Amino acid sequence: MRRIKLGILQTNHDKSVEVGDAYPDDAHRFRDLFDAHEIRFEYKVYMTIGGEVPKSLDEQDAFLITGSPLSVLDTHIFTKDLVAFVRACDNAKKPLIGACFGHQIIADALGGTVKKSKNGYNVGVEKTHFFEKNLWMKSNKQELPMYVFHEDEVTHLPEGAKLLGSTPNCKIASFSKGNHIFTTQAHPEFTPEFMTSVISYTAQKVPSFDPRPALSQINDPTEGHVYATWCTEFFKGGL
Repeated sequence: MRRIKLGILQTNHDKSVEVGDAYPDDAHRFRDLFDAHEIRFEYKVYMTIGGEVPKSLDEQDAFLITGSPLSVLDTHIFTKDLVAFVRACDNAKKPLIGACFGHQIIADALGGTVKKSKNGYNVGVEKTHFFEKNLWMKSNKQELPMYVFHEDEVTHLPEGAKLLGSTPNCKIASFSKGNHIFTTQAHPEFTPEFMTSVISYTAQKVPSFDPRPALSQINDPTEGHVYATWCTEFFKGGL
């Protein structure tokens, strides 16, 4: 089987010494996640944070939109073009995955609703319980524990989307649309070391943020690698 051409739209470029200079960026974390599996990818990173989006859907076999500390509720330099890109993927049924910010911007672009969580930051390890299983979700697992770090959340699904999973603190934690859109509010690509750094950095910058509950869960088992196998099967279905 030929390599899958995956375009990664990076919506974050951390410039802090504590996080950005100490760890690989979002695109590299996803590459590391997928490269642990047998299927090989050919990657192209689009620096969407600076306004870059693919000029043509035919540039890649599939696309992934990363997470970001930015809020979908704000307008950014890339917002208009990214929303248009998401809608183009939907219209063409081009395989598209969104994680955290990516999950939210896909929902928003397609007519769903994103709001600030009434409970504030949701940070730590949460189990996504999957009510529905699509063809590419090839395992018997009904729950996947993964790292989460978000303040915004999807509150209403876009028309035609299907709720796949929820966590204790996020009702719409995963959804799909047809066989071409698949999302998660979680961060399957996070490692314990990186999560620790982000939590500690946030605690320095946001006085109201209490890092202790999240830090106590750092070494809880996570299964982002299982979600990665589902993503791979999802991508293969679009070839």
